[in-house]
Amino acid sequence: MKTKSILIIDDEKNIRLTMEQSLEPLGIPVRTAVNGEEALQKLKDTPAGLVFLDLKMPGMDGIEVLRRIKEEWPEIRVIIITAHGTVESAVEAMKLGAVDFIQKPFSPAEIRELAIRVMAREVLEVESAVDYPSLIELTKRCISNQEFPAACETARKAIAADPAHPEAYNLLGVLLEIKGDGLEAQKFYRAALDMDPTFKSAWANLDRTTSWHKLGKIDLGPDRKEEAGEADEK
Repeated sequence: MKTKSILIIDDEKNIRLTMEQSLEPLGIPVRTAVNGEEALQKLKDTPAGLVFLDLKMPGMDGIEVLRRIKEEWPEIRVIIITAHGTVESAVEAMKLGAVDFIQKPFSPAEIRELAIRVMAREVLEVESAVDYPSLIELTKRCISNQEFPAACETARKAIAADPAHPEAYNLLGVLLEIKGDGLEAQKFYRAALDMDPTFKSAWANLDRTTSWHKLGKIDLGPDRKEEAGEADEK
């Protein structure tokens, strides 16, 4: 789960400070940059293992920064920070290899847990990923690597491992959106809701893809801790 360092790219000073303090307990060096130009220079000096990248910044926007990062350092994992993205920008970010999104406002615990989950995803062994949670995380890693056919195959393996769980159907819908097949994606979002009518991620994706303005972000689904917490509340 160790990574070289974490780089936070955000033009808001309070966000940078909050995130830096939130990630310090992980024991991993954390650096910050106020814009895309500074971030790219810092990565040239010292590459990072994980980047938190604000999607909306003055000057070079987050999508262009993401494109440059993936061209120069394809192994870097990028988590997009956004408060108001459109579906078009979310799809473009995922095409470029950003698989995780976090929306402002967020808590320190959410930041830490997301960083831990993304780093843990890197040590998964393909051969040993046979249980449902591991297959879901492996699917997301394939998306990060822009290995979309492999991501589809792994998502289908997850369905075979647990056909009654909605998240793999939701991920297949996301992958179809990346391919530009929005209508087929909607079928898988509906399939996820057939499995679980309360699955919020599929509702969000279906609502976004069928709405006139298509506002919002792609929702990859909750992590296992969120699901466990919801189950405890019930």
